[in-house]
Amino acid sequence: MNGWIYLAIAIAFEIAGTSLLKASDGFARMGLGIGSMACYWVCFAFLAVAMKSIPVGVTYAIWSGVGVVAITIIGWLVFKQSLHLTQIGFILLILIGAIGLNLTTKVDAAAPQRVGTGTSPE
Repeated sequence: MNGWIYLAIAIAFEIAGTSLLKASDGFARMGLGIGSMACYWVCFAFLAVAMKSIPVGVTYAIWSGVGVVAITIIGWLVFKQSLHLTQIGFILLILIGAIGLNLTTKVDAAAPQRVGTGTSPE
């Protein structure tokens, strides 16, 4: 599977986990809290696989940026949290940054991203 698909799945589970965490009311609703932890576990498993083919900076920026935008919208729609025009502007800047990173990063999907050790590959 493509790294971008793994990243999309990670984002979906991060959004679900954060939403369940809010709904758990500080773990007062234990089932929702446990569901949140399970979503985060799946999220990080897919995020780790995505980082094998997408640079870590790009992966993290897109994962966190899209997550922030989605959770802000969910907070506004589902949890009735306020959202001001200025906040919407800054959220758009986050989204523009994530898209810009995606569009300007060349990734060779066939080559795994490795942490350099200072020695040449074998």
